[in-house]
Order: sequence, then C-alpha cells, then structure tokens
Amino acid sequence: RTPVSERTTSVPNPVNYFQSAFSYVFDTPVTLLREWIERWQNKNKFYYYHQKFRRVPDLSECLEGDYLCYYEAEAQWRRDRMVDQEIVEIVRERTAACKQREGPNQFQNCAKEMELLAQVTKAYQDRYGDLGYHGNALKCLMKQKHRMMEERKAAEEKQQ
Repeated sequence: RTPVSERTTSVPNPVNYFQSAFSYVFDTPVTLLREWIERWQNKNKFYYYHQKFRRVPDLSECLEGDYLCYYEAEAQWRRDRMVDQEIVEIVRERTAACKQREGPNQFQNCAKEMELLAQVTKAYQDRYGDLGYHGNALKCLMKQKHRMMEERKAAEEKQQ
C-alpha cells in the first residue's frame, strides 16, 4: 500500500475559496428563493386540470328575458358537448385498439366494444347530429322537442 501524502504548504488551496464563494453568491440565494416559492405554492394549490363547474339550469328552465341564464345554459351545453365528443373518441380509440390487437378475430373478440361504440355514437348523433358547426343549446333543445313529439305521435298511432 502506498501511503497518502499530505501536502502541507503555507498557501491555501484556491479551489476551496472558489467553492465557498460560489455557494454563497449563487447557490444559497437560488435555494432560498426556490424553497420560498415551494412553500407559497403548497399553501395555494390550484389544480387547473380538475376544474369543476356547477350545473346550471337548462335553457328550458330559464325565465324569459334572463340573458345571464341563457348564457350560462349555452356554456353548460358547450361543455357537455365537448365531454360527449371526448367519450365518443375514447370509445372509438378503445375499439380501434381492440381491432388492432385481435386481428382476424376482431368480430368475435371485440363485439362488446363495437356494440358500445354503436350505442355511444347513436346517442351522440341523436342529441347533436344535424346541428352543424354553429349548433347551439336552443337548436339542440328544439331538435329534442321535435324528436319527442314524433315519438309521442308514433306511440299514439301504434295504440290506435
């Protein structure tokens, strides 16, 4: 074994001075600032990706001339439509993944996913179909009203 030689000189090592100067000038202020920001953020947590809106009345429940209620119902309808679009897209992606995974056996192994996709797209089409890009809550409400009237008329004719 070679013994470790200890250098003993009267001149101090300049690296130690540079390290301590760097620590005091750069590292310590940045560390203190970061700790202060983290403490502040922990007190004021804001989850932007879990924003929850309260449910507002439908357009059919708004009083005549209550424009604020009309606006809120329209915003609620737009959010509901975006959620329904995402649901359809997720089910579509799951069906496509199942078809890709199963290959030739997709018709028997992915029947449940394909049935769910058919139900979801039919429900979406019933509610939002034929409204176009400029569809709004009032047009959707009128479409649902006409559909309900047609169903009621068909039920009455069936009873007679």
